[in-house]
Amino acid sequence: MRIADLPSELRPRERLLAMGASTLGDCELLAILLRTGTSGMSAVELGSVLLSRFGSVARLLAATPEELQDIRGLGDAKRAELLAVSELQRRALEHLLQERAVLNSASTVSAFLRHHFNGLQQERFLGLFTDVRHQLIACEELASGTLDRVCVYPREVVRLALKHNAAAVVFAHNHPGGRATPSDSDKALTRKLRQVMSCIEVDLLDHLIVTPTETWSFREHGLC
Repeated sequence: MRIADLPSELRPRERLLAMGASTLGDCELLAILLRTGTSGMSAVELGSVLLSRFGSVARLLAATPEELQDIRGLGDAKRAELLAVSELQRRALEHLLQERAVLNSASTVSAFLRHHFNGLQQERFLGLFTDVRHQLIACEELASGTLDRVCVYPREVVRLALKHNAAAVVFAHNHPGGRATPSDSDKALTRKLRQVMSCIEVDLLDHLIVTPTETWSFREHGLC
């Protein structure tokens, strides 16, 4: 059944305006974004297909242009809308970190990092460089690697810290395998980076390990 054939009180857009976005399910919210379905499929049904294919809203909004290509019902306009929403989400989270101290924004930092790392099959290593108030100056990708190993070069970390005139830094990397427990090499790298940052008088605030479901903090465990 087409959305247009439903009673007005059951249509997603009308329900959102009348009762608020929180009353709608994921498929209905996606239907509002997509606006129309495709032949034999309503916008709500198309939203359901997309969620089934990617597994979650978060994974859908982290999809690359290549992953969205050739999906039945997704033309150029719909793909562009999904990619635009994903980028707006990333920018909104980054802007929040530029307005408040990183150490006082654990939930926002975790959300930002999960969005950045979502769906990646390789490890990536990031540096969140901050000013003296611990507000974000820049987020830089410092290295990428295999499924379970990434090579970080302290010289490059120092170069970027000096480039941004950073007063402090938070390091973060993902574990694609799903376990946030640090390895011995993670601990050794953290010790090395702490020494290097100390040499240029940049505080190492934390090193975070991120998975789709949890964030592990070296600082909270007394290792940073």
